[in-house]
Amino acid sequence: MRSLLLGGVRSGKSRAAEQRAIEWLGQPARSAHLLFTAQAGDDEMRERIAHPAAGVGGAVRAGAPDGGRDRNAGERRALMRMALWLMVGWVQWLSISAVAAQPIKLTDDRGVQVALPAPPQRIVSLLPSLTESICVLQACARLVGVDRYSNWPAEVQTLPQLGGLDDTSIERIVQLKPDVVLTSKSGRVTERLEALGLRVLALNSDTHADVQRTLGTLGTLLGQPTAAQSAWATIQWQMQQARARVPAAVKGQTVYFEVASTPHAAGRASFIGETLAQLGMGNAVPAELGPFPQLNPEFVLRAQPQWVMANTAELLGMADRPGWAALKALQQQRTCGFDGPHWELLIRPGPRMGEAALALATCLAK
Repeated sequence: MRSLLLGGVRSGKSRAAEQRAIEWLGQPARSAHLLFTAQAGDDEMRERIAHPAAGVGGAVRAGAPDGGRDRNAGERRALMRMALWLMVGWVQWLSISAVAAQPIKLTDDRGVQVALPAPPQRIVSLLPSLTESICVLQACARLVGVDRYSNWPAEVQTLPQLGGLDDTSIERIVQLKPDVVLTSKSGRVTERLEALGLRVLALNSDTHADVQRTLGTLGTLLGQPTAAQSAWATIQWQMQQARARVPAAVKGQTVYFEVASTPHAAGRASFIGETLAQLGMGNAVPAELGPFPQLNPEFVLRAQPQWVMANTAELLGMADRPGWAALKALQQQRTCGFDGPHWELLIRPGPRMGEAALALATCLAK
């Protein structure tokens, strides 16, 4: 057991420590060390430093004369380190408590100001990328409900599922009594939830800059700004590792990344397109077409991308689409297929974007 007693001059902390040590020593096979950090400002204090309470062994006095019951220098140093560790922990706890008590005022991506008296302890998330961000920011335990698609980390799979953005169960959300509901800017339920008196924070993450901003906003919301900075730094480091993994001969080659068979593709302006650019890859879809444009199949044939990336099931059937057997990337098997959790990793703009970049780079290096 380790205890840290703090107090002002003549606050009784020394006697309290001595009494606690005596009580502890009342049980068999126990020993105790007292570490006094005091200055001998008068005769009484000098006497108490020189002669701690009877029956208390191993009293170490910081700033006190050597001798008496002091142990060897190594043990004194160890105890001093222990005292410093305790004091640092106490200061950190006070800092966290101060943050936890502060009111929160944020502006979401609608331009709406959202105010809370303190960081929320009951959170509903209606978007997988936001759910993942909450957990990466060390606040998974504060989630009380999620959308049906949130499945990472595994612990969120045991939470109540509240539908999707288009069929959210309003009644169930109200029953959960959340401090705040996290959703997309395009979510249809926002106004209804706010009309029922719930706080709603609407956030969009279409680009890397959006993801960084969203992490920062959630870090402020949760009282975890340092965790948000750390999460973004991890993404950046993983992006650098992924770029180094892509062979020099492959860099600059164009990629067609299909997000839906309609076909919709990830353009240069999307977060996926930005990841490909970070890896040194080109994009078959120009930026002026937008983040996720629907393309004419003939466009893809004319573009002749050097790599094709898609969900595995769609990739396997691409050669059967009218004319697509002429795609050289399919003929030469310069393709990357992803399924299940690996596909979800790629299409969610959140704290695992660095992992997604590593997955893409691993395929390009095969």
